[in-house]
Amino acid sequence: MSQLSAEDEVELQSLLKQLLQSINDKIAGAPSAECAEEILLHLEETDKNFHNYEFVKYLRQYVENSLGTVVEEETKNLSRGDGQHAVGSGHDTLIHAVTRRTRDSAEYQQMMQTLKNTMIMVVESLINKIEEDQLRKEEMLQEKQHSQSNSQYTDNCSDSDSSFNQSYAFIRQEQLQVLAEKLESNKPKEVRWEALQALCCAPPSDVLSCESWSSLRRNLCVALNEPDPDLSEHVLQFFAKSFSSSPLNVTREIYTSLATSVDSSFLSQKLSFPSGSAVLDINRPEISRLLKQIRLMNDFQKEVTNFWIRHPEKYMEEVIESTLSLLSFQHEHGSAGTEKALEPIHLLALLDVKATWFKKWMHGYYSRTVVLRFLDRKYKSLVASALQQCIHYSESCEHFTNEITDPQSGEQQNSGSVQRSVYSGKELEYSFFVHSLCVLGKLIIYTNGRKLFPIKMRKHKDPVSLTDLVVILIKTMYRHPQPLHSDTSHTDSLSPSSLVMEVLWMLCERTECAAECLYQTPVIETLLAPVIALLDGQQPQLKSPAATLTLVADVLARIANTDRGLALFLYEKNLILAHSERTFAAHVIVQFTLKLLDKGLPSLSESDVSHTLCGAFIFVCRQIYNTCEGLQVLRPYGLHKAVAAAWKQTSSLSERVSTPVPGASAGTSTQELQQIHIWEETLLDSLLNFAATPKGLLLLQQTGAINECVSYMFSRFTKKLQVSRCEKFGYGVMVTQVAATAPGVVALHSSGFVRALVVELWSILEYGSEDVRVVRPKPTPMDPIDRSCLKSFLSLVNLLSSSQSVWELLGRQPLANKSEYTLREMPSSIPDLIDRLIAVNSDVKIHSLFHYEQSHTFGLRLLSVLCCSLDSFLLMESQYNICSMLLQSQKENITDPDTSEGEIIIDSLSVERNYVLVRVSVVGGPSERRLPSRALKEGEHPYPWPMFSCYPLPRCYSLDPPEIQQSSQDSEISTFLASSKDSNNDESWMEDCRRQYCKVMASKPNTLTGKVLADLLENVVAHLSSSATECFFTPARYKAEEKSVKSAVLSSVEQLGINTCLRYGSYLKLLKDDAVNDLTLLMKHLKIFLSTQRAKTSSELVTQQDGYLGHDWLASTVFLITAGNLDQSLRLLLNLSSLLISAFIWPARIHACVHFSKEVAESGIPPVYWCTAHYVEMLLKVEVPLVHSAFRMSGFTPSQMCLHWLTQCFWNYLDWTEICHYICTCVVMGPDYQVYMCVAILKHLQPDILQRTQSQELQVFLKEEPIQGFKVSNYLEFMMGLERSYRNIVLADMRSIRKPAE
Repeated sequence: MSQLSAEDEVELQSLLKQLLQSINDKIAGAPSAECAEEILLHLEETDKNFHNYEFVKYLRQYVENSLGTVVEEETKNLSRGDGQHAVGSGHDTLIHAVTRRTRDSAEYQQMMQTLKNTMIMVVESLINKIEEDQLRKEEMLQEKQHSQSNSQYTDNCSDSDSSFNQSYAFIRQEQLQVLAEKLESNKPKEVRWEALQALCCAPPSDVLSCESWSSLRRNLCVALNEPDPDLSEHVLQFFAKSFSSSPLNVTREIYTSLATSVDSSFLSQKLSFPSGSAVLDINRPEISRLLKQIRLMNDFQKEVTNFWIRHPEKYMEEVIESTLSLLSFQHEHGSAGTEKALEPIHLLALLDVKATWFKKWMHGYYSRTVVLRFLDRKYKSLVASALQQCIHYSESCEHFTNEITDPQSGEQQNSGSVQRSVYSGKELEYSFFVHSLCVLGKLIIYTNGRKLFPIKMRKHKDPVSLTDLVVILIKTMYRHPQPLHSDTSHTDSLSPSSLVMEVLWMLCERTECAAECLYQTPVIETLLAPVIALLDGQQPQLKSPAATLTLVADVLARIANTDRGLALFLYEKNLILAHSERTFAAHVIVQFTLKLLDKGLPSLSESDVSHTLCGAFIFVCRQIYNTCEGLQVLRPYGLHKAVAAAWKQTSSLSERVSTPVPGASAGTSTQELQQIHIWEETLLDSLLNFAATPKGLLLLQQTGAINECVSYMFSRFTKKLQVSRCEKFGYGVMVTQVAATAPGVVALHSSGFVRALVVELWSILEYGSEDVRVVRPKPTPMDPIDRSCLKSFLSLVNLLSSSQSVWELLGRQPLANKSEYTLREMPSSIPDLIDRLIAVNSDVKIHSLFHYEQSHTFGLRLLSVLCCSLDSFLLMESQYNICSMLLQSQKENITDPDTSEGEIIIDSLSVERNYVLVRVSVVGGPSERRLPSRALKEGEHPYPWPMFSCYPLPRCYSLDPPEIQQSSQDSEISTFLASSKDSNNDESWMEDCRRQYCKVMASKPNTLTGKVLADLLENVVAHLSSSATECFFTPARYKAEEKSVKSAVLSSVEQLGINTCLRYGSYLKLLKDDAVNDLTLLMKHLKIFLSTQRAKTSSELVTQQDGYLGHDWLASTVFLITAGNLDQSLRLLLNLSSLLISAFIWPARIHACVHFSKEVAESGIPPVYWCTAHYVEMLLKVEVPLVHSAFRMSGFTPSQMCLHWLTQCFWNYLDWTEICHYICTCVVMGPDYQVYMCVAILKHLQPDILQRTQSQELQVFLKEEPIQGFKVSNYLEFMMGLERSYRNIVLADMRSIRKPAE
């Protein structure tokens, strides 16, 4: 087939047209003719349907007919010699050879020449037909246009069914040159209109890349300003089409042209701004044309941010500068006349009232930098104009609201129409105000935007600063004008108060913004001016006091929620009261809140004092009192009492609301009951937030509402609700804080929290998620605590962290030890959980578990954490014989159970049991005992630690004891004590002693042990107890008969504690073999003495029933310090009992103390928690903020850990020498050093705390791991620095522990 007939040409033309129709979408998307050519050249690679096109099939058949014979002959010739080309790589060689020879053949050359000539004729014929169709279509459109002169433009450029006749036909350069000439302004209208029609149907990419584009653009801009709407709208049509289908390097020229055209239109037409009763009619041709042009620009402004980062920055700069130049019209072109001119920004504000375009431009750093640079260097007047509009609106706001009294008057009668066409001058002013406010609000949240201030203003003597702007906005909010109801765009979100609040919220959320804009004295004064006026009995200038004050409270709460804002409220006297007296913002806020609760503001009507307003100001106070430092300031006002009283009144009122009766109008009663219920929950929520701090929890307990508050918290906790809009975390920290105390954990138990926690744990641990298993089986857990159970495990650790909580949940609670357990029987309490997971001492219990090894491992891990608290361990040992049970389990887990001989089998459970047995049996600090590893090693000896099933323990678990010097020779302290025996009563003796103590601690801390330390403690305590100013409690007058002492009975917990103390003393080589009698006698003496120091309580708490239930670890420590000297120990402790320090380092002495008020004595919350731990949290936030944040993130609290450490005098956490130094430092240096000691330890542990927080192991790490490497002497200087900064606060509060609520 060498030649193509005429019929073939016709067929080829049809097939080619069909192909182009099929790939029309691909070609239409090409930005230029070159790109379209590239698409066609690579069509086979990109189009999966390529070989299915009829045109391609035709060409394939034509090639086969023309070259088939040549290919066959060449293949036979090349493969005739040998078969090496048949398979493998040779096959490719054969193909390449045949192809090369075929292309060199005469037949191939003839075929290509014929095909080329034929296709040229086909394409030319096809182009001619297209041009004919195009001309025919234009004639039809022209006739239609003449017959319908008032018709509107539509987007469809062709009514032909053929997609090939649509607007994507390519156009030649010559044609574009002709169109450019036709568009010249001296040409007739019809000619220009036809040229525009043709231009709209051409691909924008071809038009914008042609050589005559500059003259074409100039003529288009001229046509754009023509009064004839046909011409201008067709130009807009072309511009819109170009915006949607061209890259930024092209569309920027169109946009700048459009901006220039709008600018020249405003300059030439000199439109006036409507004033008085005049209006702006947007149907006026010149206004309508400008609105359409600005609307197109605004659409482009909002879309261009999506792609301008992909282009050179200069393109973006051109777009931004042309926009800012246009919006600065007034300042560059405005006339000096008195009549106000209509400006482009007024129409832009109508179209985009909330300045969405500007917000998008400022969102990304790429464009924001350019915008701010232009505003700073060239267009600062634009910012000044927006600022001027806000000032103008604020000044005229009150007059404006008073004037618009009838929303149905004037043009507002047309408010029901679907589309607005008329706008008054005030409506334009308001839309410009909204636009300006949104621009300024977005501007000042960025650093370089704030650097534009202060701004010089006309008619203003001084430049307007950031602070001035915020004050102006707040005053605008105070006037609170209602939006124009006639304007559908003026919804509530466009009211001045809503707009100002949006800006203030944005500023509050950004630390730097808030510091520069909000945390300024004028701003705080402006915010609290109405509050101060009301407190002084004056009437504030507020249109709607209740609504405005509620908004003020919202801003105040957001400020108080930040550290810097809270400090501003607490520590800066930035408010002036009636008598020119300056005061703190926090005091004003809490006084106003108390007045609202008591309804003691005569200036406010009863209707204004709503629950919403009152709740809003309580919420501000809540942001203050849920921090330790804030509570210190608000505590004297008794806000907790006022809120509790309001709650009790509301609660009783809700009970008295009548039940709706059938037939009666129940609407009012139901609504009233609902409002009362909401108010009751608000008050409960406010009371609950006192529990965020240790001292606040005591105040909450004093109100008597702790049970109701915890029940309310549990109801929200189960729904996974946020604590408040200002809280970043959930209720985890608050639950932990509450669980640290006896009344708190009882409230958690009665609310159902403990039961829900146990049931949830059991469901995860034993049952799992059965619906998931069907699709994907649950993987075998690799960690001792599976990730799915970790949250429940940590919740249990937090719940049972305090020994008092353990006593309340486990005290006098026996284990079930049933003879039969069903598989579906779920535990519902902590004793049940211990019975099923820890005390697994029978086959019945083993068989009742679906996952015995995993569940029992979980229980042993929990037991290990519980036993870290010595009092918790002693309780469980006394009630459940934990050690005997574990030893028995080890004894049964041997290689030859029949003969009861053989080695203990090494498995995960035996390793866990061994770890717990060593932990509870060996006492000592980090360098005094060695805990075995829980991990197995590779090799022949996977577990090198010896296991045991009976006592005594292998010696490898105890390290060599420290050397304790009992001799006082060559000791500076001994020399000082000996030289000052006669001057012990001097007032300066204590100061000299402290200096000497610090000197020795800095140079030779290891000499402060043994007899030297005992003598120092005895002398210091004796000196202090003999001083009337130092005696905080009534000096002890104790004389016990020998008979009564010997008849005193010690509890099993105390007996076990004595055994623990004796083991530790024997290890340290401080006690003789017969020390057990002296220690027992000392404990009996103290039990009798302390019983006289306790108040009789009616509390139902377990821990308040029979005296102090735990072991007296301070007495044991003093007994060891005196090397088992009974008389010296008793004398020292009796003298110590009259000192303030005894209230904090001696929990047994202060328990239910008679020197406290009855409420505090019965509270069950020790001072070491609500005073020491409270200040530890307060100081941590300032001194070690990373540790404070780590605790918050983990849901654990520093107060819980401090309570744990201090209750047992750091036994098992510090080495013996450091324990002695802790006791001595607190006695010699002052009670506040207990706080500083805890802060120092947490600072020392900071690297480990941060690491363990990240791995969700903080609680377990702090409880199970000793405090490695801590030396009191190394941190004494740090503690002295804390003393200089905080003693006035901490020690003063410690001295007020008799009345902590005041």
